Amino acid sequence: MLTARKVDTAKPGKHGDGRGLFLLVKASGARSWVLRYQVQGRRRDLGLGAYPDVSLAMARDRAAEARRLIAEGEDPIGMKQRANPKNFKDAALELIESKRPGWKNAKHAAQWTATLETYVFPKIGRMQVAKIETPDVISTLTPIWTDKPETANRVRQRIEAVIDYATAIGIRSGDNPARWRGHLDHLLPKPKKVRAVKHHAALPHAEVADFMAELDKRDGVSARALRFAILTAARSGEVRGMTWDEVDLAASVWIVPAERMKAGKEHRVPLSEAAVSTLGDAGDKDALVFGSEAKRGKPISDMSMTAVLRRMGRDGITVHGFRSTFRDWAGETTGFPREVIEAALAHGIKDKAEAAYARTDLFDKRRKLMEAWALTLTKQRRDGRVVAFPK
Repeated sequence: MLTARKVDTAKPGKHGDGRGLFLLVKASGARSWVLRYQVQGRRRDLGLGAYPDVSLAMARDRAAEARRLIAEGEDPIGMKQRANPKNFKDAALELIESKRPGWKNAKHAAQWTATLETYVFPKIGRMQVAKIETPDVISTLTPIWTDKPETANRVRQRIEAVIDYATAIGIRSGDNPARWRGHLDHLLPKPKKVRAVKHHAALPHAEVADFMAELDKRDGVSARALRFAILTAARSGEVRGMTWDEVDLAASVWIVPAERMKAGKEHRVPLSEAAVSTLGDAGDKDALVFGSEAKRGKPISDMSMTAVLRRMGRDGITVHGFRSTFRDWAGETTGFPREVIEAALAHGIKDKAEAAYARTDLFDKRRKLMEAWALTLTKQRRDGRVVAFPK
């Protein structure tokens, strides 16, 4: 028999309370109740709800009611499915809303919704979540499993979470057809072994000044955004979502709020004179700096800067690759310390001991680095040589 304390402290696994009632504890620590029973020789797992919303006493009461129905010849799961034939899409949106308060970054909900809308809903969104089986999951994942292995694995995990949710609220039973270990790992190749990870194609730093000279000849908001991204070594999404409220022109600094950063931490970006000149005239504080010319109030699309590269005949490089160009330039031709360069790229420090000493964002040193980057571009362009800074 379980106790309230055992329920709170139980380790990952399945913990019995007797007569088919179990507490399931996942590796993440999430807990839910399941009643295992048989109907016409078929084993069924009835979800009774998640802990702590459903306490031990409530789970026992729900299990007792389910046993009464079974004794009368009813199937509790069948009854729930008939009463609530929820499709996968509805269950997914409910799960996202239930998770939203616990997500530190608002981007999580948007990313969940976007990946499901793109890769899952068109395939199984209208299917009753209780009836989704392994072939349905496989047919959803196969088109992207080899082309986009990282994305495909995230999609699989989200499908698994939605089906787990449906089981937890009692509208589905049985094993999860999207689970990896002991199931899909026998049917699909491991995502990490599908192919070698491709790094974003980058332009050699010795060529970037000539590229900038060519870029300067192009008009339009997308070309300006690309120039700004290169001068600041910022990510595409950070630039596209930039508002005037984040820019202090007097101090020549751009402050990217935590919710828009990959690491979830506010990032101060020192702006060189060249970067400031790329911004143009200041607008309303809530206005986008690089707003779409076609869709008022919306940022330029993710492909808009890539389109500039294509029009310039630069099919072999990516927008993100310019961050690698900056990293190579800083490491190979300057004497700036590695931690300053990594801070300029807003990279987290993986070494815990090193991170403990990194108590500042090295802003003043980063300003010198970004000024050197801008100066290097213009000097390379003028006299064709790489500007070497003392090491």
